Amino acid sequence: MELSSVDALRLNVMLANELEAVRIDESSMTVYGLSPQGETAVRLNPNCRDESYVKQVKELLSTQVLGSPGGYPVYLKRWTRMGQTRDNNLDKLLMLGEPEAVVAVVHARGLTEDLARRAWWAMPSADNARKMLARDCVAASDLGRELAAFLIEFLPFEENPQDMIESVRLILQPGLIDDEARSRIWERARHKNTYYVGFLQTVPDALPAEQPPHPALEALRPALALLLEQGNPAARLLDRIYSPAGQAYLRTVETVLRKPNNQDVVVELFEALKDYFSPVAAPGERLCEIDAVLMQAETRRRDPAASGDAPLAELLEAVPEHADAVQALCVFAGVGERLVAPIFARTDAIGSVMRRKIEPVTTPLFDHLQVLRGKR
Repeated sequence: MELSSVDALRLNVMLANELEAVRIDESSMTVYGLSPQGETAVRLNPNCRDESYVKQVKELLSTQVLGSPGGYPVYLKRWTRMGQTRDNNLDKLLMLGEPEAVVAVVHARGLTEDLARRAWWAMPSADNARKMLARDCVAASDLGRELAAFLIEFLPFEENPQDMIESVRLILQPGLIDDEARSRIWERARHKNTYYVGFLQTVPDALPAEQPPHPALEALRPALALLLEQGNPAARLLDRIYSPAGQAYLRTVETVLRKPNNQDVVVELFEALKDYFSPVAAPGERLCEIDAVLMQAETRRRDPAASGDAPLAELLEAVPEHADAVQALCVFAGVGERLVAPIFARTDAIGSVMRRKIEPVTTPLFDHLQVLRGKR
């Protein structure tokens, strides 16, 4: 069966205009077109099964746009999600009425703000919003604020913890939301602590939480003054972690670490810790066992000069009474996905079962958290 003459005529008239994108609503059997003048719609009149009729519509669109009825190769999902789609025909892909073609544009390296606007009209989904917000050209635009607002509204319905973290991380980019919206997300995190990880990744020094400084901060700063002036990275990190913002960071880390929901949350948290404490990371390959990390941290505390760790040696010489805290910095600098990868490779456990399995890793981390918070 061919398209009805009425539908074929209406679709060809639509395509004769200056279209920017096309989408097909199969539930209402309607083809929508976006142009600079606004949105147009063609209500289809199928003369066969809806699925077959939509296929014919896509063939017509493909013939008019690409010169071939073959359409977009939807089987190339993995390829398109890796951003491998050529940039020279991205605008045409948005005219095919094919969701996978829209996804290809969203993931393409050549995505622009204008293409993102069209793609969002064609397929407004949380996955597409996240992917486009990861691009600077989109995040800095009015569309970026629209995408952030969408993700905030969708956040309570998100089921995948990794997607929750990614959404929060992207929403918190500068200029996308106001302080009130940020506070609302933070409040929601009390009931879903997975959100906290997005804050830890994006705004570790500007969390919407108040904590007093470390009890020793005021006495410590005069001793650190020269090292801070010289830009000593270890001294800067200790000063950072003792500050009110640093103490709020540690408290939030502890909140998540005590009750992570699943393995993705643990991995994302550990990677956030790795980044935060990276100024004192040991050179060379990262360690895969917590015992090795603890031993390495103790060795670095005892004799940092032996490993050529001059900034750490200078810090320990300036504030020897804070050696325990310096050692704790080194412990957290060794944290990362590698510490839990061997455990997670043997189990798909979540919840309380997972938390028991990672206790050999988390228990010493809790001890060092207490040191950095001045509670030990």
